[in-house]
Formats: sequence, C-alpha cells, structure tokens
Amino acid sequence: MEHIAYNSRLSYHKSKFGAVREGEEIVFRIVMPRYYQVSAVYLLLFNDNGRCHRIGFDWERMEGEHEEWWRLSHCVHEKGLYFYRFEYDTPSGRQTITKINGCQGALSDSGENWQLTVFDKDFETPDSFKGGVIYQIFPDRFCASGSAKKDVPPDRIMQNDIFAMPKWAPDENGIVHNNDFFGGDLKGIEKKLDYLSSLGVTCIYLNPIFKAQSNHRYDTGDYELIDPLLGTEKDFRSLCKKAKDKNIKIILDGVFSHTGIDSKYFNFYGNYDSVGAYQSKESPYYDWYKFKNWPDDYVSWWGIRILPEINEDDEKYLDYISGPDGIIRKWLRAGASGWRLDVADELPDVFLDRLRLAVKQENREAYILGEVWEDASNKTSYSQRRRYLLGDQLDGVMNYPFCEAICRFVRTGDTNGFGNMILTVLENYPKPCVDVLMNHIGTHDTSRIVNVLAGENSQGRDRKWQSEHPMSSQQLKRGKKLLKIAAAIQFTLPGIPSIYYGDEAGLSGYADPFNRRFFPWGEEDEDLTDYYRTLGKIRKDHDCFKTGDFELVSDVCGCIAFIRHGERDHVMTIANRNPHAIDYNLPEGYAVKKVLSGAPSEGCCVKVDGDCAAIVLLTKE
Repeated sequence: MEHIAYNSRLSYHKSKFGAVREGEEIVFRIVMPRYYQVSAVYLLLFNDNGRCHRIGFDWERMEGEHEEWWRLSHCVHEKGLYFYRFEYDTPSGRQTITKINGCQGALSDSGENWQLTVFDKDFETPDSFKGGVIYQIFPDRFCASGSAKKDVPPDRIMQNDIFAMPKWAPDENGIVHNNDFFGGDLKGIEKKLDYLSSLGVTCIYLNPIFKAQSNHRYDTGDYELIDPLLGTEKDFRSLCKKAKDKNIKIILDGVFSHTGIDSKYFNFYGNYDSVGAYQSKESPYYDWYKFKNWPDDYVSWWGIRILPEINEDDEKYLDYISGPDGIIRKWLRAGASGWRLDVADELPDVFLDRLRLAVKQENREAYILGEVWEDASNKTSYSQRRRYLLGDQLDGVMNYPFCEAICRFVRTGDTNGFGNMILTVLENYPKPCVDVLMNHIGTHDTSRIVNVLAGENSQGRDRKWQSEHPMSSQQLKRGKKLLKIAAAIQFTLPGIPSIYYGDEAGLSGYADPFNRRFFPWGEEDEDLTDYYRTLGKIRKDHDCFKTGDFELVSDVCGCIAFIRHGERDHVMTIANRNPHAIDYNLPEGYAVKKVLSGAPSEGCCVKVDGDCAAIVLLTKE
C-alpha cells in the first residue's frame, strides 16, 4: 500500500479545513516513514501567478517506531488563490509529495497541487439567510391573482388554460418568440405566502420582473419599471412587506450583461419615448453597447440578436446600476433583500466590485448570489482568474456541483465520486460562502428534476421530441419516489436548499419551455408536498443546518451517509439507492435519539427502506 504522507481533509495534517482568512494560522503536518531517513521537509506555496515560496518544516517527533512527524505553522497575509505541494530531502535526493484521490498526498511528483483559498479577513455573509429555504418562482407561471390585464401589447398571447402546454414551436421563419403568457403576477404570489410559509420557505427568488417583451423577461426593457402584466411597484412593495411579516425575504434577478433590443436603452422598434442607442449615436445609452458598425452591426449575447450586449465597465452604466440612486439601491429600498446575478461569470470585476459596495452600503444583510455553473473558487473566464468568493464580490453562488453530485447518485445509484464532489466544494469555498450557497436540483435552465431522475434522456432532443414524450405514469411515480431521496440530501447538505416552483407538487417537463409550465393548483401531489413540509420543518428545528459542520460517514455500495454537527444538534442523513432495505450501523459513540424522516429505528442501527432516505437526530453515547 502506498504511503500517504498528507491528507488535506484531516485535522492533524492541516489544522484548518478548507479555505482560510488572511493572517489565519494553519498548522501543516507531514508524516514520513522512518526508513526514508528524511532530513528536511518543505512547503512549496505558489500564488496564482506561479511565484513560489519555499518554507521549511520543523521536525516534531517520532510516532511509534516507524513514523516521524514534521510540523509547520504558517499564515498567508494576502487574500487570493494559492496552490501548494511538498518536498522532502533524503540521502538519495529531493523528492515530491503531490495530491492524488482528491485530497491524499502521495510520495510522487505525478499528482496535482492542492488548492488553498485565502479570503478577506472581514468577509461575512448574511446570517438571516442561513439555515433557511429558498423558493424560486418563474413569475408568469406561479399564481394569477385574477386581476384584469390592461393594455396588453398586441404581440403577446394570453393563455386561458393554466394546464396548457407553453408554446414551443418556431414561426415560419424559425423564430421562437416566447410571447405566450399565463397571467401569473405579484399579487398572485402574495396570495400564496401562507402556502410558501408552510413549506418552511424563508426566501423567494424571483426570475426577472422588470418590463420586457418576452415571458422570461431576460430581455430587459426598463430596469426601473415592474412589467405591467406582473403588477406595479406598489404591488412589489406590498409583496415584500407581507412576505417580511412571514419571515420571508425577496431577492431579484439582475440581468446586467445585456438588455433587450425592445428597451428604452436600445429602442430598436421605437416603442419607447427615449432616444435609444440604435436610433442615435448621441443617445445617452450609446456607449453602453458594443457596435461594430452602427446601427445594425452590434455584439449580442451569445449571438442572440434580440439581446444586445452591454459594456458593463462603462462608467455611465456602472453609475446607473450601482450609483447612489442606481437600480440596485432603488429596489433594495423598495423592499428587496438581495440580488441574484444572471451570468455572473460574464460580468467584469469592476462591475461586481461596485455592485457589492452598493448592496452592502444599502443593507449589510442583503444577499448577493451569482450564477456560476462550475467551481466558483477557481473559475477562469475571458482568460482571467475570477475572485468571486474572496470577500469583495459575491456572497454565494448557485451550487451546480452539488446538483450534479446529487442527481448523478440518485439517478444511477453510483456512489463513486459523490463524497469527493461535495468535499471539494467545501474545501475550496470560504465557510461564510458555503453557509449561503443556493443548493438547487433544478431551475428554469434545466429539465424538471423528476424528468432528470426517471425520464428519458433528452440530451440532443429537439423541442418537438420533448413535446411528444411526456413522462409515463410509471416514470412519474418512479421520479417522485427518487425525488424524495434527492430532496433529503439537498435539504441536509451545507448551504440553502432551493425549491424550483412546482417540483414539490410533482410538476414534470423537459427543458425550456416545458420546465416552465404553470403551477398545478388543485392537482398537486399532496404526499410529495407534505414531504417537503417535513424537510422544511427539520431545517427550522435543528441548529446544525445553519452553520454546522459536515462529516462524510460513507459513500459506498449504493448508499451515502453524512452527519451535520451543530452546537446542540447532530443530524444524520442516510440515502439508500439499493432496491432492498438496509440496516445501517451508526458510527461508534452515536445512537438514535429521534427519527425525523424514514422508517422507525432505535439504538445504534437505522432501518432504511430500498430507494429511500432516512434523517435521524443523533445522541452521543
């Protein structure tokens, strides 16, 4: 067996798990075989530009007859992303210790470097969000208040049947217009606050609500106005106030990398009274956009012509969004408690820096959430290493790595890699960020979770195929059963679980627009909804889900198990993807205090049915 000299996830090898604050002491310990006759050990610490610092260890002591321990206490005083490995001297020369298997250090130079994230010593994230539950709403498709929609533009199609399929087919020119509306509005959301509260929801994340041409509203027409089909600013203020009374916060979707062509800023069709950038080079908005040859040749987001791209570092645009009376502050003052930033990895550092300054000056407890699909701690975009999580930009991100780990395990039953995927995020991200990660298992950008878990593989399938292949009743039943396992894991991992509206009701559908159907009021799966209520109550009742530590117990043989440790509570989740029931023996020193969800259990053994999950409150013996 190969000797393991170091393991970054064990406290006697690295005293502080994961990321550290500027100036925080870290004790490294290397364990070497005595017969190697090691005379020196070194830490090689590289900054993100490749510059290396070599720091020597002190010999600490012998451990038994065959091991000797080397120790180094070190502080990094400048925030940033660092990488490290070790070297050691023997009579036969200098050798290297590098990373294998995610965290272990082998006596080899063929592995990788470890990552060390060093974040701002003063970085904190909003306490009021921790331990809660996020509920994501696509505003047009959640609930309609019944109020009449006035002055509806002629290019919008109003659907009369909430159970109808969203329009998906392109027109004769091959264009999908996304112009069918079901009438969901802000007053409708307000009507359902009691329902959301019953799920344990503490935060509503709204997809875009500002005036726009499409039903998804990612083609902003006016950042200063609520879309009339959704209501008014008065309605928004009322929603925020009524939600606050129920301990529910509202966060908004900020789409700042592009606008719509049908906007007061670009004004392609002349529908606005303003002088848009498309109409005149003298427009106050002209410098916002990237014209190659004005007016018709301009840069658009991902080549989508109706979404002209913004110069996000233009000073006038920066001031409009994040200035003293800018958009960010306007809607925080109106009652919002934070912002989700669309395609955050496409926004330049100067924009994110200014936005954070505006948000935190307005409200220190406001939340800044970024859309980043990869590991946000080491993401490179536009040939530049990003610094989202070092303390001066985002609070948290949409946690796609957790989503991938959960969905892969629950869909296939394969535990391989699950623990490492979870622990890598926890190791790379600052703890303040970990506590407010948005842990989703589906959003408006992905297929519905029941389809992902039990439906046909839709990758590479066009909209016509998706429209013709709804889930069978058997597939849907299977998907809902597996969803309970996924939700149990999601609700008990570090971070904040996020419910995509309708998932808790059993709503199905493949990708956009089939994942954006109207909420099935009156036809909800009550058993599934009640299960979500149970999960919400578990989070509310136990302190370990706010900032508690995570311990991976096992991830083998179709079963994963982990414990969340709080000051008062220790809660264990056991997810069994085997078709048969198992008796899971608890780690030494623990016994079942109470079964929170799952089959009755007692003593040091938890009974978990096949394709089910159990959540148990532990007591230390």
